[in-house]
Amino acid sequence: MGNTVVSGRWQGFSAWLETLTGADAGMLGPLLDTLVIALCFLLLRRILGRALTRNVDDSGRRYTISKVISYGLGIIALAMVAQIWISGRGDISTYLGILSAGLAVALKDPIVNLAGWLFILVRQPFSVGDRIEIGDVAGDVVDTGPLTFSLLEIGNWVRDDQSTGRIVHLPNGVVFNESVASYTHGFEYIWNELAVTVTFESDWEKARDLLTDIAWRHSRELIDDVEKQLEQTSRKYMVTYKHLTPIVWVSVADIGVNLDIRYLCRARARRSTAGAMWADILRGFADNSDMDFAYPTNRLYNHKVEGKMPMRAQDPPPPA
Repeated sequence: MGNTVVSGRWQGFSAWLETLTGADAGMLGPLLDTLVIALCFLLLRRILGRALTRNVDDSGRRYTISKVISYGLGIIALAMVAQIWISGRGDISTYLGILSAGLAVALKDPIVNLAGWLFILVRQPFSVGDRIEIGDVAGDVVDTGPLTFSLLEIGNWVRDDQSTGRIVHLPNGVVFNESVASYTHGFEYIWNELAVTVTFESDWEKARDLLTDIAWRHSRELIDDVEKQLEQTSRKYMVTYKHLTPIVWVSVADIGVNLDIRYLCRARARRSTAGAMWADILRGFADNSDMDFAYPTNRLYNHKVEGKMPMRAQDPPPPA
Protein backbone atom coordinates (compact mmCIF):
# COMPACT_ATOMS: atom_id res chain seq x y z
CA MET A 1 0.00 0.00 0.00
CA GLY A 2 2.08 2.93 -1.27
CA ASN A 3 1.74 6.62 -0.53
CA THR A 4 0.04 7.26 -3.88
CA VAL A 5 -2.78 4.94 -2.84
CA VAL A 6 -3.03 6.51 0.57
CA SER A 7 -3.09 10.00 -0.88
CA GLY A 8 -5.80 8.95 -3.31
CA ARG A 9 -7.93 7.55 -0.50
CA TRP A 10 -7.91 10.87 1.29
CA GLN A 11 -7.47 13.08 -1.79
CA GLY A 12 -10.35 15.46 -1.17
CA PHE A 13 -9.96 15.63 2.60
CA SER A 14 -6.17 15.97 2.49
CA ALA A 15 -6.42 18.74 -0.11
CA TRP A 16 -8.73 20.63 2.22
CA LEU A 17 -6.38 20.11 5.18
CA GLU A 18 -3.41 21.17 3.04
CA THR A 19 -5.18 24.41 2.17
CA LEU A 20 -6.22 24.95 5.78
CA THR A 21 -2.95 24.09 7.54
CA GLY A 22 -0.29 24.37 4.83
CA ALA A 23 0.93 20.83 5.64
CA ASP A 24 2.43 18.50 3.06
CA ALA A 25 -0.33 16.51 1.39
CA GLY A 26 2.03 13.52 1.13
CA MET A 27 2.15 13.31 4.95
CA LEU A 28 -1.53 13.90 5.58
CA GLY A 29 -2.62 10.61 3.97
CA PRO A 30 -0.47 8.37 6.20
CA LEU A 31 -1.41 10.44 9.24
CA LEU A 32 -5.12 10.00 8.58
CA ASP A 33 -4.66 6.27 7.94
CA THR A 34 -2.79 5.97 11.24
CA LEU A 35 -5.59 7.78 13.03
CA VAL A 36 -8.20 5.44 11.58
CA ILE A 37 -6.17 2.38 12.62
CA ALA A 38 -5.85 3.75 16.17
CA LEU A 39 -9.60 4.35 16.42
CA CYS A 40 -10.34 0.87 15.05
CA PHE A 41 -7.93 -0.63 17.60
CA LEU A 42 -9.67 1.09 20.51
CA LEU A 43 -13.13 0.16 19.24
CA LEU A 44 -12.28 -3.49 18.55
CA ARG A 45 -10.53 -3.87 21.89
CA ARG A 46 -13.62 -2.66 23.73
CA ILE A 47 -16.05 -4.78 21.68
CA LEU A 48 -14.00 -8.00 21.84
CA GLY A 49 -13.20 -7.47 25.52
CA ARG A 50 -16.85 -7.22 26.47
CA ALA A 51 -17.90 -10.08 24.19
CA LEU A 52 -15.28 -12.56 25.38
CA THR A 53 -15.42 -11.77 29.10
CA ARG A 54 -19.19 -11.39 29.44
CA ASN A 55 -19.72 -14.91 30.78
CA VAL A 56 -16.39 -15.26 32.63
CA ASP A 57 -16.81 -15.00 36.41
CA ASP A 58 -13.20 -15.54 37.44
CA SER A 59 -11.39 -12.18 37.71
CA GLY A 60 -8.02 -13.76 36.88
CA ARG A 61 -9.31 -15.22 33.60
CA ARG A 62 -11.01 -11.93 32.67
CA TYR A 63 -7.75 -10.11 33.23
CA THR A 64 -5.77 -12.60 31.09
CA ILE A 65 -8.31 -12.47 28.24
CA SER A 66 -8.29 -8.66 28.24
CA LYS A 67 -4.50 -8.58 28.09
CA VAL A 68 -4.33 -11.10 25.23
CA ILE A 69 -6.85 -9.05 23.25
CA SER A 70 -4.96 -5.79 23.87
CA TYR A 71 -1.54 -7.20 22.97
CA GLY A 72 -2.83 -9.11 19.92
CA LEU A 73 -4.69 -6.16 18.43
CA GLY A 74 -1.80 -3.85 19.35
CA ILE A 75 0.70 -5.94 17.38
CA ILE A 76 -1.61 -6.02 14.35
CA ALA A 77 -2.16 -2.26 14.54
CA LEU A 78 1.57 -1.55 14.81
CA ALA A 79 2.28 -3.77 11.80
CA MET A 80 -0.32 -1.92 9.73
CA VAL A 81 1.03 1.49 10.76
CA ALA A 82 4.59 0.41 9.98
CA GLN A 83 3.50 -0.76 6.53
CA ILE A 84 1.84 2.59 5.84
CA TRP A 85 4.87 4.68 6.80
CA ILE A 86 7.61 2.46 5.39
CA SER A 87 6.00 1.42 2.08
CA GLY A 88 7.31 3.43 -0.85
CA ARG A 89 9.90 5.37 1.17
CA GLY A 90 12.91 4.52 -0.99
CA ASP A 91 15.99 3.51 0.97
CA ILE A 92 14.34 1.84 3.91
CA SER A 93 17.62 0.93 5.66
CA THR A 94 18.76 4.57 5.79
CA TYR A 95 15.34 5.70 6.95
CA LEU A 96 15.19 3.08 9.68
CA GLY A 97 18.76 3.84 10.77
CA ILE A 98 18.03 7.52 11.28
CA LEU A 99 14.72 6.73 12.95
CA SER A 100 16.20 4.17 15.34
CA ALA A 101 19.05 6.50 16.33
CA GLY A 102 16.60 9.26 17.15
CA LEU A 103 14.31 6.93 19.06
CA ALA A 104 17.23 5.48 21.05
CA VAL A 105 18.03 8.94 22.39
CA ALA A 106 14.51 10.27 22.81
CA LEU A 107 12.95 7.08 24.15
CA LYS A 108 15.76 5.67 26.30
CA ASP A 109 13.59 5.09 29.38
CA PRO A 110 10.64 3.56 27.50
CA ILE A 111 13.05 1.22 25.69
CA VAL A 112 14.55 0.14 29.01
CA ASN A 113 11.02 -0.43 30.33
CA LEU A 114 10.15 -2.54 27.29
CA ALA A 115 13.30 -4.60 27.90
CA GLY A 116 12.21 -4.98 31.52
CA TRP A 117 8.79 -6.17 30.34
CA LEU A 118 10.41 -8.84 28.16
CA PHE A 119 12.56 -9.87 31.13
CA ILE A 120 9.44 -10.19 33.30
CA LEU A 121 7.67 -12.27 30.62
CA VAL A 122 10.61 -14.58 29.93
CA ARG A 123 12.38 -14.90 33.29
CA GLN A 124 9.15 -14.52 35.31
CA PRO A 125 10.54 -13.18 38.60
CA PHE A 126 6.89 -12.49 39.43
CA SER A 127 3.45 -12.59 37.82
CA VAL A 128 0.02 -11.15 38.50
CA GLY A 129 -1.19 -12.31 41.91
CA ASP A 130 2.26 -12.65 43.48
CA ARG A 131 3.27 -10.70 46.57
CA ILE A 132 6.66 -9.08 46.12
CA GLU A 133 8.96 -6.46 47.59
CA ILE A 134 11.07 -4.40 45.18
CA GLY A 135 13.26 -1.64 46.53
CA ASP A 136 11.34 0.02 49.35
CA VAL A 137 7.90 -0.91 47.97
CA ALA A 138 5.98 -4.10 48.78
CA GLY A 139 2.61 -5.31 47.58
CA ASP A 140 0.52 -7.69 45.50
CA VAL A 141 1.08 -7.54 41.72
CA VAL A 142 -2.26 -6.53 40.18
CA ASP A 143 -1.17 -5.60 36.64
CA THR A 144 1.76 -5.87 34.25
CA GLY A 145 2.21 -3.96 31.01
CA PRO A 146 4.80 -3.04 28.38
CA LEU A 147 6.01 0.00 30.36
CA THR A 148 4.89 -0.40 33.97
CA PHE A 149 3.61 -2.90 36.50
CA SER A 150 1.31 -2.12 39.42
CA LEU A 151 1.27 -3.21 43.05
CA LEU A 152 -1.50 -3.08 45.63
CA GLU A 153 0.70 -1.72 48.41
CA ILE A 154 1.16 -3.41 51.78
CA GLY A 155 3.00 -2.23 54.87
CA ASN A 156 4.21 1.38 54.92
CA TRP A 157 2.18 2.97 57.75
CA VAL A 158 0.09 -0.22 58.16
CA ARG A 159 1.49 -3.01 60.33
CA ASP A 160 2.19 -6.64 59.53
CA ASP A 161 1.91 -6.71 55.72
CA GLN A 162 -1.66 -5.42 55.59
CA SER A 163 -2.91 -3.53 52.52
CA THR A 164 -2.80 0.27 52.51
CA GLY A 165 -5.32 0.48 49.68
CA ARG A 166 -2.92 2.40 47.42
CA ILE A 167 -1.93 1.15 43.96
CA VAL A 168 1.73 1.88 43.19
CA HIS A 169 2.87 1.99 39.56
CA LEU A 170 6.52 1.14 38.90
CA PRO A 171 8.47 1.28 35.61
CA ASN A 172 9.50 -2.14 34.35
CA GLY A 173 13.13 -1.02 34.14
CA VAL A 174 13.33 -1.06 37.93
CA VAL A 175 13.84 -4.84 37.80
CA PHE A 176 17.35 -4.18 36.44
CA ASN A 177 18.29 -1.85 39.29
CA GLU A 178 16.53 -3.24 42.37
CA SER A 179 16.39 -6.66 43.97
CA VAL A 180 13.02 -8.43 43.77
CA ALA A 181 11.92 -10.40 46.83
CA SER A 182 8.95 -12.71 46.29
CA TYR A 183 6.71 -13.82 49.13
CA THR A 184 4.73 -16.34 47.09
CA HIS A 185 6.45 -17.17 43.77
CA GLY A 186 7.14 -20.91 43.86
CA PHE A 187 6.74 -21.17 47.64
CA GLU A 188 3.74 -19.62 49.39
CA TYR A 189 5.05 -19.83 52.96
CA ILE A 190 7.32 -17.58 55.00
CA TRP A 191 8.97 -17.91 58.39
CA ASN A 192 7.54 -15.66 61.08
CA GLU A 193 8.73 -15.04 64.63
CA LEU A 194 7.03 -13.90 67.83
CA ALA A 195 9.21 -12.63 70.66
CA VAL A 196 8.00 -13.42 74.20
CA THR A 197 10.05 -12.36 77.23
CA VAL A 198 9.43 -13.78 80.71
CA THR A 199 10.92 -12.68 84.02
CA PHE A 200 13.94 -14.46 85.52
CA GLU A 201 11.70 -15.63 88.36
CA SER A 202 9.30 -17.37 85.95
CA ASP A 203 9.43 -21.08 85.15
CA TRP A 204 10.91 -20.44 81.69
CA GLU A 205 11.02 -24.14 80.77
CA LYS A 206 7.30 -24.47 81.39
CA ALA A 207 6.72 -21.30 79.37
CA ARG A 208 8.84 -22.67 76.52
CA ASP A 209 6.78 -25.89 76.44
CA LEU A 210 3.53 -23.88 76.45
CA LEU A 211 4.68 -21.73 73.53
CA THR A 212 5.87 -24.79 71.60
CA ASP A 213 2.46 -26.44 72.04
CA ILE A 214 0.67 -23.28 70.86
CA ALA A 215 2.92 -23.00 67.79
CA TRP A 216 2.29 -26.66 66.94
CA ARG A 217 -1.49 -26.24 67.19
CA HIS A 218 -1.40 -23.41 64.65
CA SER A 219 1.10 -25.05 62.27
CA ARG A 220 0.34 -28.78 62.29
CA GLU A 221 -2.22 -28.76 59.46
CA LEU A 222 0.16 -26.85 57.15
CA ILE A 223 3.13 -29.22 57.33
CA ASP A 224 2.00 -31.59 54.55
CA ASP A 225 1.32 -28.78 52.09
CA VAL A 226 4.61 -27.08 53.01
CA GLU A 227 6.54 -30.28 52.26
CA LYS A 228 4.82 -30.70 48.87
CA GLN A 229 5.49 -27.11 47.83
CA LEU A 230 9.09 -27.28 49.03
CA GLU A 231 9.67 -30.42 46.95
CA GLN A 232 8.39 -28.63 43.83
CA THR A 233 10.39 -25.48 44.57
CA SER A 234 13.60 -27.44 45.12
CA ARG A 235 13.42 -28.66 41.49
CA LYS A 236 13.99 -25.09 40.31
CA TYR A 237 15.83 -23.45 43.21
CA MET A 238 18.39 -24.83 45.64
CA VAL A 239 16.05 -24.42 48.61
CA THR A 240 16.37 -26.83 51.53
CA TYR A 241 15.20 -26.69 55.12
CA LYS A 242 16.40 -29.11 57.76
CA HIS A 243 13.33 -28.54 59.93
CA LEU A 244 9.87 -27.34 58.92
CA THR A 245 8.29 -27.68 62.34
CA PRO A 246 7.91 -24.73 64.73
CA ILE A 247 10.57 -24.19 67.37
CA VAL A 248 11.10 -21.90 70.37
CA TRP A 249 14.59 -20.44 70.76
CA VAL A 250 15.85 -19.43 74.21
CA SER A 251 18.15 -16.51 74.98
CA VAL A 252 18.77 -14.08 77.83
CA ALA A 253 18.14 -10.33 77.85
CA ASP A 254 18.72 -7.71 80.54
CA ILE A 255 15.06 -7.82 81.61
CA GLY A 256 14.42 -11.56 81.47
CA VAL A 257 14.46 -14.71 79.34
CA ASN A 258 13.66 -14.36 75.63
CA LEU A 259 11.50 -17.10 74.11
CA ASP A 260 11.33 -16.58 70.33
CA ILE A 261 8.67 -18.62 68.51
CA ARG A 262 9.66 -19.42 64.91
CA TYR A 263 7.01 -20.98 62.67
CA LEU A 264 5.88 -21.22 59.04
CA CYS A 265 2.71 -19.50 57.85
CA ARG A 266 1.15 -18.44 54.57
CA ALA A 267 2.57 -15.18 53.27
CA ARG A 268 -0.80 -13.42 53.43
CA ALA A 269 -1.72 -14.83 56.85
CA ARG A 270 1.12 -13.47 58.95
CA ARG A 271 -1.02 -11.07 60.96
CA SER A 272 -3.99 -13.41 61.41
CA THR A 273 -1.83 -16.31 62.64
CA ALA A 274 0.18 -14.03 64.92
CA GLY A 275 -3.05 -12.59 66.39
CA ALA A 276 -4.51 -16.04 67.02
CA MET A 277 -1.28 -17.25 68.64
CA TRP A 278 -1.00 -14.17 70.86
CA ALA A 279 -4.58 -14.75 72.09
CA ASP A 280 -3.64 -18.32 73.11
CA ILE A 281 -0.41 -17.08 74.73
CA LEU A 282 -2.25 -14.51 76.86
CA ARG A 283 -4.77 -17.13 77.96
CA GLY A 284 -2.01 -19.61 78.76
CA PHE A 285 -0.04 -17.13 80.90
CA ALA A 286 -3.22 -16.07 82.72
CA ASP A 287 -3.79 -19.71 83.74
CA ASN A 288 -0.24 -20.16 85.10
CA SER A 289 0.79 -18.08 88.09
CA ASP A 290 4.44 -19.13 87.77
CA MET A 291 4.87 -17.40 84.38
CA ASP A 292 5.01 -13.61 84.05
CA PHE A 293 5.80 -11.34 81.12
CA ALA A 294 8.92 -9.25 81.53
CA TYR A 295 9.06 -5.56 80.69
CA PRO A 296 11.43 -2.69 81.58
CA THR A 297 10.96 -1.67 85.24
CA ASN A 298 12.81 0.28 87.93
CA ARG A 299 13.52 -1.38 91.27
CA LEU A 300 14.48 0.37 94.50
CA TYR A 301 16.88 -1.86 96.44
CA ASN A 302 17.30 -1.25 100.18
CA HIS A 303 20.04 -3.30 101.91
CA LYS A 304 18.42 -2.99 105.32
CA VAL A 305 14.98 -4.05 104.12
CA GLU A 306 16.47 -6.84 102.02
CA GLY A 307 18.38 -8.11 105.09
CA LYS A 308 21.81 -7.51 103.57
CA MET A 309 24.92 -6.22 105.28
CA PRO A 310 25.40 -2.45 105.07
CA MET A 311 27.56 -1.37 102.17
CA ARG A 312 29.46 1.22 104.25
CA ALA A 313 32.27 -0.08 106.45
CA GLN A 314 31.77 -0.04 110.21
CA ASP A 315 33.37 2.86 112.09
CA PRO A 316 36.49 1.75 114.03
CA PRO A 317 36.08 1.56 117.85
CA PRO A 318 37.35 4.56 119.81
CA PRO A 319 40.91 4.30 121.25
CA ALA A 320 41.19 2.99 124.82
